[in-house]
Amino acid sequence: MTMERALRGFAGIFILISLILAYFVSLKWLWFTAFVGVNLFQSAFTNWCPMMWVLKKCGIK
Repeated sequence: MTMERALRGFAGIFILISLILAYFVSLKWLWFTAFVGVNLFQSAFTNWCPMMWVLKKCGIK
């Protein structure tokens, strides 16, 4: 699995989980959704985000 595919997969999972939590628990979970979106947006320009660092530590190339 490539870094880009793993990053997209985790971002999708995080967004879906936070939307479910916002629906069932509290709307404040939408802030987490926004955080993921902002990180994806800035990584498009900088080619770096915190999740890429974590994935590299886990051995994904």
